[in-house]
Amino acid sequence: MKENMWQQILAYLYIKKRDPDSPKNIDLTFMHGMNRISIFMFLIAVIVMVVRLIRH
Repeated sequence: MKENMWQQILAYLYIKKRDPDSPKNIDLTFMHGMNRISIFMFLIAVIVMVVRLIRH
């Protein structure tokens, strides 16, 4: 069954368990790691922008 975008994001952030039948290789692991880092950086940037907007 195909996962939607939100389920993939939850899996990247370790909020949802991964499919045990999914393929496991080092390239896929690194790709998920980079995606996880970029999502966290984006969320931090959005929080900083909101805080600066409220304080100004």
